[in-house]
Amino acid sequence: MGLFKDYVSQTRKPEGVLGKLLLGGMNAGHAKLADWGFTHLPDLPVERAVDLGCGGGLNAGVLLKKYPQSHVTAIDYSALSVEKAKAYNKAMIAAGRCTVQQGDVSALALPENAFDLATAFETIYFWPGLSQCFRQVAKVLRDGGYFLICNESDGKDATGLKFETIIDGMHCYTLEEIEKALKEAGFSAVTADHHPSKPWITVLAQK
Repeated sequence: MGLFKDYVSQTRKPEGVLGKLLLGGMNAGHAKLADWGFTHLPDLPVERAVDLGCGGGLNAGVLLKKYPQSHVTAIDYSALSVEKAKAYNKAMIAAGRCTVQQGDVSALALPENAFDLATAFETIYFWPGLSQCFRQVAKVLRDGGYFLICNESDGKDATGLKFETIIDGMHCYTLEEIEKALKEAGFSAVTADHHPSKPWITVLAQK
């Protein structure tokens, strides 16, 4: 259990050899969830997007393809994740369409009212103080901007609850908890969807 706990705990902030191993499979491991999550976005013009907790950089890459006129900023707490995301999106960074930087979602160092879209895939489990972090997201979104959250756990599934007991600082939120925190943070319209056969959830909020 010791080595397994050390390995899965890297999902919070990948570091060192185990972090590199985890990041090596993160993009492929989360691809199907991301594909499902992205289907919930409305048809909207996006000039600037930010992917929060970008991990290996896959979803930033998807945003760049989905919105070919956009600039995408990718943020992660882990320096190792930033390195991996930069490598994954190397061409788009060179083209001036992508920026990858280390950051803390509880104190985002980003311009206010600047982004049309923010995304968070498999990451809010580790955010310190959900309402406060959501206020930070609202602060950087323009009026009418969207915030997309997508999790593999609905806060009630056995697997998610098991990992809560293994990974320090992890909390699998229910749809009700997420919606409540979003409204407390100032989001006016919140819609949610639960996958028909899996514990996956997607929440879309509009500022």
